[in-house]
Amino acid sequence: MENRRVFLKGLIGAVPAGVMLSRQSQAETSIVPDRADSERSIFNELGITPFINAAAPYSSLSGAPVWPEVIEAMQYAQKNKARMGELHDAVGRRIAALTGTEAAMVSAGATSAMILGTAACLTGTDKDKIPLLPDLTEMKSEVIIQKGHEYSYLRALRSCGVKLIFVDGETALYNAINEKTAMFHFCYNYRDRGLISADRFAAIGKKHGIPVFCDAATMLPPADNIHHIVKTGFDMVCFSGGKGLRGPYNGGLLLGRPDLIEAAKMNAAPNDDAIGRGMKVSKEVIIGMMVALETSLTFDHDADLEMKRGWLRYIGNQVGKLGGITADIIVTKGPRNHPNLRLTWDQSEYKITPQAAKQALRVGSPSIEVASLFLSKGHFELSAWMMEPGEEKAVAVRIREVLLAAM
Repeated sequence: MENRRVFLKGLIGAVPAGVMLSRQSQAETSIVPDRADSERSIFNELGITPFINAAAPYSSLSGAPVWPEVIEAMQYAQKNKARMGELHDAVGRRIAALTGTEAAMVSAGATSAMILGTAACLTGTDKDKIPLLPDLTEMKSEVIIQKGHEYSYLRALRSCGVKLIFVDGETALYNAINEKTAMFHFCYNYRDRGLISADRFAAIGKKHGIPVFCDAATMLPPADNIHHIVKTGFDMVCFSGGKGLRGPYNGGLLLGRPDLIEAAKMNAAPNDDAIGRGMKVSKEVIIGMMVALETSLTFDHDADLEMKRGWLRYIGNQVGKLGGITADIIVTKGPRNHPNLRLTWDQSEYKITPQAAKQALRVGSPSIEVASLFLSKGHFELSAWMMEPGEEKAVAVRIREVLLAAM
């Protein structure tokens, strides 16, 4: 065993030229440079550690890099004045046309869209009710959700003062409907967890005249998934802007019925006495979200996906050469089909847990973030979704180093 360990550690010298990165070269030239166009390196000035994102466009990792077209559009918006109401309405019409919905608005992220959508179902366009939230004394106050769709972002709904009613199956759903029911809520990411399908859930709400909200924040890319999801029959659907659409980090989309979108806008900034007053969206973000959608709808996601699958295969092959390691490409079923690379090793030979390996990559040089163990159910997984060309080589080297050090 000792001879094999010596042999394996020697393998690191067999990495192709240009892939192996010495500690000295890493110190001299960062693998992940500050990509600012100007000469000033602000992140370096602040002591912020650059990293390779081999995880996903998590909010905690600053989302996804925005399209160059979005930056250009935001710069245009910065130089030109606009009346915010007029801008909201015009961009909303453009977004609605692009997505095949009746109406749309730009929100301050998907969670903001959930709050505003819930508020819209509670107050409608009644100007006397809007200032009262979250006091629902004289309003409907219950939101029905399927069991299995429990998740942390339901906090957004509760901020409006509603009571969440969880049901299991159609009979329980019908029994839960009453004069206090303001809305149904459906999490598209969990569409396989409940007993009622997305289209059936939407149809039941429509039958009873109850608005049905769908949280589809993380269902992109490809951007064309928007068309598929909105055709399901939901009254409102929200999407994150700073992830799959590669728009502004603090942007989101709320699509749906014209009356509900109008009510959502009345519950939002710049209206003074509204629950969404603090959810301000700048003209730069509004324009940026529109252009992010336009760009995403014409982007060749299939070609990008195939390229990044190749990066994952490369990493899996390089790490797999150590022996005793299994590399599998995992694809989640559903509309968002970005793959993860799952690495599994014999912990009696490589004496390191997935959590410890994740931490070693985070504190090493270059710093690398891999998938959340909570989301990967304890498996060591990584994604090429947010990687830049060439970073797959650095990731392969660092994972090999971490595993070899644990022998």
